[in-house]
Amino acid sequence: MPLTTGSAPFWRTPDTVPVIMRHVLYALVPAIIASVWFFGIGIVYNLIVAVVTALVTEAIALRLRGRPAGPGLADYSAIVTAVLLAMCLPPLTAWWVTATGACFAVAVAKHLYGGLGFNLFNPAMAGYVAVLVSFPDALSGWPAPNIGDLDAPIPGSGATLWFTLTGQLPGDLSLDAITRATPLDTVKTELGMMRTMDEIGTNPLFGDFGGRGWEWIANFVALGGGWLLIRRIIRWQTPVAMLVTLAGMAAVGYLFDPARLPGPGFHLFSSGTMLCAFFIATDPVTGAATNRGKLIVGAAIGALTYVIRTWGSYADGIAFAVLLVNMAVPLIDRYTRPRVYGRPPRSQQ
Repeated sequence: MPLTTGSAPFWRTPDTVPVIMRHVLYALVPAIIASVWFFGIGIVYNLIVAVVTALVTEAIALRLRGRPAGPGLADYSAIVTAVLLAMCLPPLTAWWVTATGACFAVAVAKHLYGGLGFNLFNPAMAGYVAVLVSFPDALSGWPAPNIGDLDAPIPGSGATLWFTLTGQLPGDLSLDAITRATPLDTVKTELGMMRTMDEIGTNPLFGDFGGRGWEWIANFVALGGGWLLIRRIIRWQTPVAMLVTLAGMAAVGYLFDPARLPGPGFHLFSSGTMLCAFFIATDPVTGAATNRGKLIVGAAIGALTYVIRTWGSYADGIAFAVLLVNMAVPLIDRYTRPRVYGRPPRSQQ
């Protein structure tokens, strides 16, 4: 009696792509709620526009490539990209800016390279850089955090929706009256005016470590990242290497020049550092596949982020750091892959 066997793989993991993507979305919920609490309902509008645009672009791209749209839309990858992009944009962002970023992320950064699993660059970061270069003024509309003593009211849901649809605030409201520079922008600007970190730290925008409100959002992002680590959706090497490298370089810089270089707490809790460490740098497609490679990728992103923030023209360099390291990932994987059993080390070949 012949024995019939199926094709490999014979042992399938229960963590399919849709399951993994859903866990990532679940882990982002606390940070999204915190963002709404501190910066208003605008993040929800960004999410709606980004998700709808990403799904429509995904369906059109799959149809043009002759692929069925159903499986591609059901794997949640486009939604994860849209959510990460929306969380990087200011709550006061016109819909066409958000839509442009989501469309670029899915159509160019993802499908132009062959779709999920073949993209070289992280789609969310590619979409963010696209709108950062195309609409630099549109990404400066961060309202002051909902703290209570910053004398800058957060616009209501109706006013925010009107801005999302038209790019303008209703009535007598103006962007200058309700928006503030981000902590990173404030530090770069004030340092350029020859002020010291002690003087800059008296700004009520700053909290114990970084920006007020930003600190709590970073804590909730880290909470979601910890849950992903517990669920083994991501590995520890990349986030730990990134955070340790960034904090270590910041600590050394602070020791040598505390008047002009912020300490490690500021770099970790003032922007999207935690979001990058746990949700962006750990992307299984654009990140390294080997354990040593993950350490190198995390360390490289952390180092480049510090260099760009400190000496670059942009206040935050996370997106650029991620995209630069993405280009090096194939080479990193090549030189960090484990030696095949029975073969001599590469140096002896």
